[in-house]
Amino acid sequence: MSAPPAPSAPAPIAVLYQDDDVVVVNKPSGLIVHRGWAQDRVVVMSLVRNQLGRDVYPAHRLDRGTSGALLFGLHPAALRTLNTEFESGGVEKRYLALVRGRPDPAEGLVDYAIPRTEDGERVPAQTLYRVVHQLEHYALVEARPLTGRLHQVRRHFKHLRHPIVLDREHGRGRFNARCQADCGIARMALHASEITFSHPVHATRLNITAPLPDDLLAPFRRLAIPDALLPLDK
Repeated sequence: MSAPPAPSAPAPIAVLYQDDDVVVVNKPSGLIVHRGWAQDRVVVMSLVRNQLGRDVYPAHRLDRGTSGALLFGLHPAALRTLNTEFESGGVEKRYLALVRGRPDPAEGLVDYAIPRTEDGERVPAQTLYRVVHQLEHYALVEARPLTGRLHQVRRHFKHLRHPIVLDREHGRGRFNARCQADCGIARMALHASEITFSHPVHATRLNITAPLPDDLLAPFRRLAIPDALLPLDK
């Protein structure tokens, strides 16, 4: 009897920027950043560590279903400086999301307190948003969170009654099923498309863009969203 096939190695994580102090990767949807809330065997932190052959220290988190720009320090001193910048609001993040319906107004500020943790007290939270492209049943929106709360972008679009497509926790099953039929999407339509931060050693301001992965690009193209509005591989 032949031996079972060996498990395939995980695909490499795309590195968007790297130097001696920091690395920014393009996190795939479906993976958690590190073990904590879940006990997944495969996590982004371990994949990046093994890929680079050195320890890495996550400076922030992205939800399991969210793809995009994820920043790591490459030594504890870099992480401490990055943490300070995150806490002071110096790190800018930009997300792209496909949401239900027609947000009105088409741009604005969501100022709505949400829990700091799953069952914690509500704390102030603000997100700037604008509609990038309006479709009949969906809108492509840009979101810029001004605070860093748990599931902030997802919770704020739910609060606006325009939940993110395939956000199974904050959306509606019937609508999500319709989205899957319309464009073949199979994951939450939220992508961290850009991160801007000051380098932790020489303070140069860095702006890193994360190209849209194929599992969002193909559905967006089926909806006829113009490529010019999307971050693409160069």
